[in-house]
Amino acid sequence: MHIHILGICGTFMGGLAALAREAGHRVTGCDAGVYPPMSDQLRALGIDLIEGFGADQLALKPDVFVIGNVVSRARKPDGTPKFPLMEAIMDSGAAYTSGPQWLAEHVLQGRHVLAVAGTHGKTTTTAMLTWILEANGLQPGFLIGGVPMNFGVSARMGTGPTFTIEADEYDTAFFDKRSKFVHYRPRTAVLNNLEFDHADIFDDLAAIERQFHHLIRTVPPSGRVVSNGLEESLDRVLHQGLWSELRTFGAAVSDFTAVGEPHAFDVLNQGQPAGRVEWALSGVHNQLNALAAIAAAEHVGVAPADAARALASFENVRRRMEVRGTVARAGGSITVYDDFAHHPTAIRTTLDGLQRRLGSPRGRILAVFEPRSNTMKLGTMKSQLPWSLEAADLAFCHSGGLDWDAPEALAPMGARARVGKSIDELVAQVVLAAQPGDHIVCMSNGGFGGVHERLLKALSA
Repeated sequence: MHIHILGICGTFMGGLAALAREAGHRVTGCDAGVYPPMSDQLRALGIDLIEGFGADQLALKPDVFVIGNVVSRARKPDGTPKFPLMEAIMDSGAAYTSGPQWLAEHVLQGRHVLAVAGTHGKTTTTAMLTWILEANGLQPGFLIGGVPMNFGVSARMGTGPTFTIEADEYDTAFFDKRSKFVHYRPRTAVLNNLEFDHADIFDDLAAIERQFHHLIRTVPPSGRVVSNGLEESLDRVLHQGLWSELRTFGAAVSDFTAVGEPHAFDVLNQGQPAGRVEWALSGVHNQLNALAAIAAAEHVGVAPADAARALASFENVRRRMEVRGTVARAGGSITVYDDFAHHPTAIRTTLDGLQRRLGSPRGRILAVFEPRSNTMKLGTMKSQLPWSLEAADLAFCHSGGLDWDAPEALAPMGARARVGKSIDELVAQVVLAAQPGDHIVCMSNGGFGGVHERLLKALSA
């Protein structure tokens, strides 16, 4: 089969392309801004990439066009289509489908799917679960919205019966406004947490809860739902109806609980010792992620003790508090980190986790962030930013492209907050403020204009 993917350089669609290629299909694709590292990864797999969405690509005549959710029926200011290829596909009557639909029909069918959903921690928890299965000989297939360092790739078919997938609640395509995860039909579904996000497509939290319940409806009677017992929003979802086995984690009265510090803790299963996790990760959020992964792995036959043991060699995911470099200074090195945090709760969790890990006394924490997600660009959560940055000694916000007043939103932080309209201005501000022993955490769900390397270069100079 020849498939041509529109929006191939996105994390999900790029992973789908890799899976299709591994399965023996001919894969081509297009996107706006075909650039490394995804372009290099795809070309290394023998996948031809085309810049832009020109209608001339219709001449490729694939068996099916697979449409990413970046594609829309939008028009430019001059009235011409923003995605002329999509218009040509529809006019011609050519076959097209969404990425999640194609994945469900050609990859997930017949596999035991373990899907990890939630506002935060999906990528990390999916990576943990996948590593647990791999370390215990299950040879899982997977599709993860990041690169787990234990594997070095974001997707593979796998030879075992299981397939783990990061289950995103974002919409499927312009012609299918259901959440992506509705297509996956998991036998094991993890509900990690649930907050308001994606303000560009959801009106309120109740709308997202409704989509999460659609996911629960697809879990079979012999399936398992693993839910965070600390989340009232998930309780509301479960009360809408549950037809499968339920396992909870996190709350004091849960099936799976933890005793000890996040970097070294005992796992209890219904109050009884079931394993011990000792690893390099920190933060209560990662402790909860681990409990979720252990509870999900048990459903496919991995004993909690074996799952906990596997996590000792878990290496996390790229861009999750990943150290990008250090700069030696008299009195202490300056460390620059890269993190994917882009929602206020994720920002707070990231900074709190670092604060706990550093202990006391410690160097200062400098938070450098850009409100880049659609929700943050809309300003829906701008009032939560001072709260999310409480653990930072100084905060630096990139305000380029925002329609709301960043200095006003950060005013409650007083002199602790700085705002830069460009990356260059932001870098200059950070370099001027940096001191020996500082920890600089760069947070964005995009490339952030290469701010990490710019900071390291400027600090070294």
